[in-house]
Amino acid sequence: MAVEKQLNRLENIDIGKYSEKIIETMAEALVLIAPDGTILMINKSFEKMFGYQADEIVGKSCTHLNCDLCETSSGSKLSKWCSLFSYGLAVKKRCHVRKKDGSYLPVLKNASLLKDDNGNDIGAVEILTDISEMDRRDQTIDSLSRQLPEDSTFYGIVGKSRVIQKVFELMKKAAQSEAPIIIYGDSGTGKELVAQAIHKLGRRNNGPFVQLNCAALNESLLESELFGHVKGAFTGAYRHRIGRFETANEGDIFLDEIGDVPLSIQVKLLRVLEQKQIERVGDHQPIPVDARLITATNKNLQELIQRGEFREDFFFRINVIPIHVPSLKERLDDIPLLVDYFIRQLRKRTEKKITGLTSESLDLLLTYSWPGNIRELKSVLEYAFAVAEKGLIRVDQLPQNVLKTDGAAVQIEKATQHDDSDEKIELIQALTEANGNQSQAARLLDVSRVTVWNRMKKFNIDLKKTLH
Repeated sequence: MAVEKQLNRLENIDIGKYSEKIIETMAEALVLIAPDGTILMINKSFEKMFGYQADEIVGKSCTHLNCDLCETSSGSKLSKWCSLFSYGLAVKKRCHVRKKDGSYLPVLKNASLLKDDNGNDIGAVEILTDISEMDRRDQTIDSLSRQLPEDSTFYGIVGKSRVIQKVFELMKKAAQSEAPIIIYGDSGTGKELVAQAIHKLGRRNNGPFVQLNCAALNESLLESELFGHVKGAFTGAYRHRIGRFETANEGDIFLDEIGDVPLSIQVKLLRVLEQKQIERVGDHQPIPVDARLITATNKNLQELIQRGEFREDFFFRINVIPIHVPSLKERLDDIPLLVDYFIRQLRKRTEKKITGLTSESLDLLLTYSWPGNIRELKSVLEYAFAVAEKGLIRVDQLPQNVLKTDGAAVQIEKATQHDDSDEKIELIQALTEANGNQSQAARLLDVSRVTVWNRMKKFNIDLKKTLH
């Protein structure tokens, strides 16, 4: 009954009397628009979200907000002037709306027409919810999912060799600086992991970590990815797009393969570093950005400069704190650690009962040159897991590129002798346990009776002598 009394009381309240207070306490931005597109009213949340004071935006056309969801058409009434409302349907969609500073905010727009008692359009009301944090998470989730788990040695990087420990120390110091960092290293050495670790160690670790492989895109797509674009900037640009620099605001942006960036983009990146602002493709409105730049390359930038393929002024601007990641052949001491780490990961993924490597297999990996570095080591172990079933990975279960090395013949011969010895011992144990019954011994070894007979012949085993 108490609830019914409260409901009856609310029904008698003039909501219009309290509408202003309700609107001003909303967390979402609210804007009221006239039939001709004129902005009639905004609330405090709108001011805070988009940077406008009411007297700066009220009375102006809603096209001033440059929402990429809106499509205009001719006509005087709102339902015809704005094709979004042509059919009088409510709208609930994601879009981007331009702020006072020229940047674009991703929002969830809820919009409805307002009609009088006769069904005539008298305006529209829009509720805008800030979803920028959601967008940041969407853009970085793929990167984060590729990071190694926290049980590794140093922020996802496995290794205890002296050479990698020096890199760890430099990473700690570089992370505390706001200066640009460049990571040098051959393909497959783990430059991306180094960049991620620097972000975690740095002052901006609460901000976003945004990365982009610059070699994967052509010039026009790369520019759009870096700086974003406005609706209609080029064919296919149907919506505004926030670029990686805006997404990385107050965090770190990692540009991999910086040596592959075209000269025209280098000029624009240099301007970003010097002026701390960007311009979206198709727009001349400067947008302030605050993101620390981390780059990486496997190329010799000095040689590119001499060939005219890389700007010297841009090189000096990004080469403030260089970090050189050693190749795997420079840190062979870390191979046993890396092997153990990858085997544990593969064992979880495949559920195979593989426990490690034979001593001959490990010796072979320690003598291999590793042109593909850590990435190649992981691929070698993935191959071995596909071939082997359980126990220790033998030399013959490693891929051909590893077996073709100079030291492989010696290790294969050692492995053959070792395997033959183990096979002979297992056979004698099975025959003894089966009291000479070859069928029973075959069952114990999980092989056929013919295999037992062949092995007895191979090792010249005499049952009478073996059992007595």
